[in-house]
Amino acid sequence: MTDMDGVLVHEGRLIPGADAFIGRLRETGRPFLVLTNNSIFTPRDLQFRLRSSGIDLPVESIWTSALATAAFLDDQRPGGSAYVVGEAGLTTALHEIGYVLTDNAPDYVVLGETRTYSFEAITTAIRLILGGARFVATNPDATGPSGDGVLPATGSVAALMSRATGVEPYYVGKPNPLMMRAALNRLQAHSETTVMVGDRMDTDIVAGLEAGMRTVLVLTGIVQADEIDRFPYRPHRVVSSIADLVDDV
Repeated sequence: MTDMDGVLVHEGRLIPGADAFIGRLRETGRPFLVLTNNSIFTPRDLQFRLRSSGIDLPVESIWTSALATAAFLDDQRPGGSAYVVGEAGLTTALHEIGYVLTDNAPDYVVLGETRTYSFEAITTAIRLILGGARFVATNPDATGPSGDGVLPATGSVAALMSRATGVEPYYVGKPNPLMMRAALNRLQAHSETTVMVGDRMDTDIVAGLEAGMRTVLVLTGIVQADEIDRFPYRPHRVVSSIADLVDDV
């Protein structure tokens, strides 16, 4: 398993060696998934974006926090309803499991990633949570990358909503092992024979460790080498970039 942003691409640009790494996985027939906490895009959207960067992979090899959230809700309350603050990646995933999207007494308020957070939508979500709706968020990431610097992400908006309601959300995406176990089931793989490659210690690496996988940190994303010792856990291996793993496949 490999994270996407910071491992394979950075701001839509190919990280050198990522195409060779994915190509080697496909040539050898080794099962793999590309994981992302970003819930903005559908897997088909991400497939197109990756292909535009020079990485070609089947849509079935993409697993997002939106898909994991939909799978969780389908397991917990099949055929339910939700008020969504998010984009097409999340709303499409919920539609596909048969959920009704409504602001009329929904079972859940579901918060996902978006670049156009609406004060009106957040206010509606807060009032619905206060009215009894269960609060679920796709991922806890406080910030995300952009060409101009960091952006507030799902975790930051969730904190605002929690402060207003006194209700903490249930986060489905990394580092929740739930997302990783669902991914392992999708691969029909065992954690002892699976490796998680990521660029973030607080999501990718800890998620892999807690799911029982070996972990590899690449230094082309969020965390740099001098920051690793700040964490109480360590990856099994640290490499400069995904290009260093091509010959290991």
